[in-house]
Amino acid sequence: MIDLVALRRNYATRMLRIVGIDDPAVERALALVPREAFLGPKPWVILNPTSGAIELAGDDPSPLYDDVLIVLDRARGLNNGSPSLHALMLHHLAVRTGDRVLHVGAGAGYYTAMLAELTGPEGSVTAIEYDRHLATAARANLCPWPNVTVLEGDGAEWPDGPVERVYVNFALAGPAARWIDNLSDGGTLVFPLGVPTDESGGTTRRHSGRGAVLAFTRTMSGVAVHHLTPCAFVCAEGSLAGTPAERDALERAFLRGGIEFVRSYRRPAPSSPQRCWFWSPDWALSYEWAAGGELDAP
Repeated sequence: MIDLVALRRNYATRMLRIVGIDDPAVERALALVPREAFLGPKPWVILNPTSGAIELAGDDPSPLYDDVLIVLDRARGLNNGSPSLHALMLHHLAVRTGDRVLHVGAGAGYYTAMLAELTGPEGSVTAIEYDRHLATAARANLCPWPNVTVLEGDGAEWPDGPVERVYVNFALAGPAARWIDNLSDGGTLVFPLGVPTDESGGTTRRHSGRGAVLAFTRTMSGVAVHHLTPCAFVCAEGSLAGTPAERDALERAFLRGGIEFVRSYRRPAPSSPQRCWFWSPDWALSYEWAAGGELDAP
């Protein structure tokens, strides 16, 4: 007989250890939420980076409790995400009890449930999913968490009021203005910035070949930026996919390197791109601190 409580506790501890963080709240959320409840009907399929897709036989959920990707929709390249990467991202999101949280790209709801655990019944989570089938699945999967509302649509259209935390689970060509404009003082936005690669393997949805997870924090002097880690994510659909010109400019910035030196988000963009890692007419990522200080660019 499998001890699922012990299995999940061990899994949570290992995921935090992989990314070198100590965060009891995130560890608790990882240990409490049953991953198998968000993966759809069996047989479950694990994505192995060397051997490809591996179909699991039987009902034993033990293989799911490792740092592995689980297929949600193989034809479209959708998966449940790397738990260790999400542990790192959730740690830097720093959700507090009672926070209002926006989750954009909720998928089937696994990490939404963790956000609900982190903010607790005093807080709320609004989960946005662009894909109709995934939104329907997430709504059903998240019934045990009454502080979650699942909506179908383009994540750039939310929130419609102040929030303390915004968590985004797909690669973007740039953050939505609404996320930043509605972020409370001291609030945090965590998201992957990414450039799509060519479609491969028969999938109909692109993944970022170059990308980085960024944390934006609203301060009294502007929006501070912290680079967390390189990453690869499924890319945005809808308005958040960006224009071809925006994607080309972002790819050039990644090829130059130096995103780890970015210190602030500017909107409107500075008149000159000289001190910017990325510059567009509308917004920029600058090497200058939000308070006006500077860090030498590479």
